[in-house]
Amino acid sequence: MTASRPSRPAAPARALLAGLAALVAATAAAGAAAATPMAYVPNQGSGTLSVIDTGTDQVVATIPAGKKPRGTVISLDGRTAYVSDQPDSSLVLVDLEQRRPVGQVALGESPEGVGISADGRWVAAAVEESNDVVFVDTRSNTKAFTVQVRGKNPEHAEFTPDGRYVFVSAEEGGAVDVIDFAQRREVAQIPVGGRPRGIGFSPDSRIAYVAAETASTLFVIDARSFKVIDQVKAGLRSNGVLVAPGGKEVYVSNGGDASVSVLDAASRRFVATIPVGQRPWNMAITPDGKKLYVACGRSDAVSVIDTERRVRIADVPVGHLPWGVAIR
Repeated sequence: MTASRPSRPAAPARALLAGLAALVAATAAAGAAAATPMAYVPNQGSGTLSVIDTGTDQVVATIPAGKKPRGTVISLDGRTAYVSDQPDSSLVLVDLEQRRPVGQVALGESPEGVGISADGRWVAAAVEESNDVVFVDTRSNTKAFTVQVRGKNPEHAEFTPDGRYVFVSAEEGGAVDVIDFAQRREVAQIPVGGRPRGIGFSPDSRIAYVAAETASTLFVIDARSFKVIDQVKAGLRSNGVLVAPGGKEVYVSNGGDASVSVLDAASRRFVATIPVGQRPWNMAITPDGKKLYVACGRSDAVSVIDTERRVRIADVPVGHLPWGVAIR
């Protein structure tokens, strides 16, 4: 007895199946494209945000963002950028889907660095002239409370990953102020080298890294006892700090050397130095940790570093005087 062969679908059915397969493939491709992180670069001299597609390293949009945008963070849903605008003393809210400003929150004279809590609810803005940190509730996009710090001219305000503390670098005071978020008050001041600037944390919130610019040194701080436990000589005029996902490496930008140094967190020793554009400043890294984006103020560009090979792979032209980078 001859076995029967499976029948082939009729031509219309085959066409339908092919169409469904094409639709699935197109949907998957669109999803992958949508998932590509974007890098947002505030340009102080241009009053804009440059939007870089991290898949292609091309600028795909330029968005107005106040008169002198500086510190920038992105909401967890990727829809809103919170950008400090120094001349207007405000936090500008930029709709990233409509690509335009949609509101602002009054902060105080000369706001600079901003940080966002891990849950996305709170934005902390360092306000230079009043020596304050202003906390904005992103649920209502209103100012919730203000904490004055002892340090003079605060530049960065960064939440620990667990949200318990906010560390504030006070440029003119040579110290880092620590705010207990639940208590809404300063609970410690940690002396470091001259002109502390960038701040980063280990993923478990136990270690803080602070770059002091005039000391050209990275300070390693126990974030529970608030004591300096190590200091490592960095490049000339070290300023930006970025801790890689997983916490094994710490990147420090050196403004005077046009370079980024790579610290091995376990040994607390620099293991590589990567040339970048002129006056590197603040940085951001892709979620997978593979590409580091460095704002280079005097080059009007963002240098892109392949973190696995530890080489610069691109310089992306942006606006005038880029201050930093935020990725979402």
